[in-house]
Amino acid sequence: MKLTILGTGNATVTDYYNTCFVLSQDDRHFLVDAGGGNQILGLLKKHGIPLGQIHDIFVTHAHLDHVIGVLWLIRMIGQQMNQGKYEGELRIYCHSGLVSAITQMAGLTIQEKVTRHLGGRIRFISLEDGDRAEIIGGQAVFFDIHSTKARQFGFSFTTPEGVRLGCCGDEPYREEEGKYIRGCDWLMHEAFCLYGEADKFKPYEKHHSTVKDACQLAETMQIPNLILYHTEETHGDQRKALYCQEGRKFYSGNLYVPRDGECFEI
Repeated sequence: MKLTILGTGNATVTDYYNTCFVLSQDDRHFLVDAGGGNQILGLLKKHGIPLGQIHDIFVTHAHLDHVIGVLWLIRMIGQQMNQGKYEGELRIYCHSGLVSAITQMAGLTIQEKVTRHLGGRIRFISLEDGDRAEIIGGQAVFFDIHSTKARQFGFSFTTPEGVRLGCCGDEPYREEEGKYIRGCDWLMHEAFCLYGEADKFKPYEKHHSTVKDACQLAETMQIPNLILYHTEETHGDQRKALYCQEGRKFYSGNLYVPRDGECFEI
């Protein structure tokens, strides 16, 4: 299975795109979040992911940098439905409060000839902690991360080959997530900044983690592959080297600090 990181940046980045990614199995694609703008359309095109092959989207929470791109996908896929260019349905997985939020935002910003598909061919699947779904041939388990800000869900995903990937959302790990994350082969975890620059970026005040925090967690849980995302952007091309330099002090597994557009085989 292929993992394409479409964006790696936090909410305020301008040189990167906001954090979102795609899991792909042949011509089937599972999109997780969509960033904060219509750049999502160009990124999907750039990486050879047609809208007509996306039938499953998971939206972690209601913050702008995760949900606004979903509105563009609703608009464009809804238009394709009207034109007879999209087969089947689009399934949007999210918690119940987000269903109403997305529906309301779409109603305010998208024409009725598209929004009429909401609740029909564009189907919302309201999630509760521990809900499961079969998506692109694998098994997804969704879980509440118990955010202290906006309600947010993460997920774990088991590929048809039995490889497990865990995603903790964009906030620090909490013990309630352990039963879903422990034993994963891959972990995706936010790292707002270097621990050495915590005084500058103040991640803890923003309910975020540092590179050190994420690496210590993965080491404790003996997770062999760790991907860091949702970062600041001030280091530019040096970000990977600096994050790996700090992270390897605390983590002995395979550490990845991807650029936007980087792909992995999992």
